[in-house]
Amino acid sequence: MSGSRDQPAPPVQAPAVRPAGRRVHPLPKASPRELRLAEFAAVGVMAIWAGNFVVVKAALRELPPVGYASVRFLIAGLLLIVFCRWREGSVGLPRRDLLPVAVLGAVGFGLYQVLWSTALLHSTAGNSALIIGSTPILTMLVAVAIGSDTFSRAKAVGALVSFVGLGLVIGAGAGFSLGDHLAGDLMTLVAALCWACYVSFGAPVLRRHSPLRTSAWTILSGTAVMAPLGLWQLAQADLSLVTPAGGLAIAYSALLAGALGNVVVFEGIRLLGPTRITNLQFLPPALAVILAAIFLGETIHPGQVAGGLVIVLGILLARREGTRPRRLS
Repeated sequence: MSGSRDQPAPPVQAPAVRPAGRRVHPLPKASPRELRLAEFAAVGVMAIWAGNFVVVKAALRELPPVGYASVRFLIAGLLLIVFCRWREGSVGLPRRDLLPVAVLGAVGFGLYQVLWSTALLHSTAGNSALIIGSTPILTMLVAVAIGSDTFSRAKAVGALVSFVGLGLVIGAGAGFSLGDHLAGDLMTLVAALCWACYVSFGAPVLRRHSPLRTSAWTILSGTAVMAPLGLWQLAQADLSLVTPAGGLAIAYSALLAGALGNVVVFEGIRLLGPTRITNLQFLPPALAVILAAIFLGETIHPGQVAGGLVIVLGILLARREGTRPRRLS
């Protein structure tokens, strides 16, 4: 989802339910070279999104969390609006979708970023990335709860396994003792739940428009929600202490992780299909743990590694039934 959802706006995927008789549109024709380039670029974006956890964690030493998020998402949203106007010829939304998109943006980007960026002050970049990596399971649970997806034994087992992995990740740091570390990890988990609600409740609305158009407007709606607190934080901060590295961090998060990352991923979905791109989203959490160890000096705990693997196992188990061939009647 947009932590890196912070990967600011990963492709929005509806729950994997295909109505009977629904037409599946074929992928556009592309040369083998174009397909390889699209996949290579998508992998690059996953590395950029992984690096964003580290970049934001480092930048918070100089800038307040919500102020930083407000600036970077304002830049990213405006750039996506410009790109949408160039690519699609217009940027507007029908009147019936204005309020739903605004609410989705408020939850999926506004509230999400307030929680995630603040939580990053009290947790490690590695833990944050691994916890955000559990979003597919949370999305599945929300979708089942609201009736847009069906409950099954595979999904229940997958969810249980992933939550065991989450427990291992959270306990790998400062353990389960009450304190900043635990509070930050739990706040990150609530942020991931916000993204799960964004995807599950928003799927019918978001499917009516292109991912580029909906991401641009939901990001700007979320920025409007963050702006009052963000501006207040920036007004209270001593901005004279911000180094060029802080400015580069905003540029990285807004231009690379936000605007460019979304454009590349949308093109990858167009050429390769959503499944191949979604499968790559297992990469950012693992890469973020490694990058945080290299650039921030964070310790890689065995519990983190085990927990991350268990989370991925749970996600794979939950998706297992969808990959079984259907019996022909």
